[in-house]
Amino acid sequence: MLDGMNILGAIELPYAILGFGVGLLVGMTGVGGGSLMTPLLILLFGIHPATAVGTDLLFAAVTKSAGTVIHGLNHTVEWRVTGWMALGSLPATALTLFVLSKVGVHNQVASGLVKATLIAALLLTSASLLLRRQILDFAGARFDQINLRRTAALTVATGATLGVLVSLSSIGAGAIGITVLLLLYPKLSIARIVGSDIAHAVPLTFLAGAGHWIMGSLNWLVLISLLVGSLPGIIAGSYASAWVPDGMLRTILAITLMIVAGTMIM
Repeated sequence: MLDGMNILGAIELPYAILGFGVGLLVGMTGVGGGSLMTPLLILLFGIHPATAVGTDLLFAAVTKSAGTVIHGLNHTVEWRVTGWMALGSLPATALTLFVLSKVGVHNQVASGLVKATLIAALLLTSASLLLRRQILDFAGARFDQINLRRTAALTVATGATLGVLVSLSSIGAGAIGITVLLLLYPKLSIARIVGSDIAHAVPLTFLAGAGHWIMGSLNWLVLISLLVGSLPGIIAGSYASAWVPDGMLRTILAITLMIVAGTMIM
C-alpha cells in the first residue's frame, strides 16, 4: 500500500486538516461525511472523481465501524431493519460496481456519470436536511398505516437505491437513509434509526470501497491522512454538538452542500 513507508512521515497535512473539518461536522450533525468529503477532494485537490469516491467509501467504512460498535453496545441498532436494507443494497452495489468495471471507471463517460450522480446526491441530501420536518409531517401518517410486509419491501428497495447512489457518489447513506427510515419506522426512536442506518452503511461502504480499490480508484495515502485528522475531529464535534442547536447545524450544512453542488455544475 505504502511500500513500507513510515506512516507518520507519509501523512499529508492538507488532507489531515480536511479530515478534521469533516470529522468535526460529522460529530456535530451525524451526517455530512461523504456529502462533503468527496466533492471537496475533487474541487480543492483535483482528485479524479472515481478516486475521490473510492477513497471516501473506505474512509466512511472505517469511521462508521466505530460508530456501529458504540450503537451496538448501547443496543440502539434495529438489526432486522439493517438486514432488510442490506438485502437490497449489497446486490445493487455489486451490480453497480460490475457495470462500472465494464464501462471503465477512469474514462470520460464514467467520470461524467459519477459527477452527475454526485451533484444529484448533494441536492437530495440538502433537501432532506432542510425539509425533513415537512417531509415527515406530510408522509408520516400515510407510511404509518402500511403493513409489515410492505414496510419490509420498501426497506429493501431503499437499500437498493442507496446501494447504487453510494457506489457512484459515496453519498446518501446518512441524511437520505435516515429520512426514509424515519418515514418507514415512525415508532422507532431517533437513536435506533441513526444506529440502524450507521450499521447498514458499514457493509455497504466496505463492499463499494473494496470494489473501487480493485478497479484502482483508491488513494491509500490520502485515506490514511484523512483518518488521522477525522478521529480527533469527530471527538471534538461530538462535544461541541451539545452547545450548537441542531436546526442551525442542519441548515448550515444543507446550504454548504447546495453551494458545493452549484460549484460542481459550473
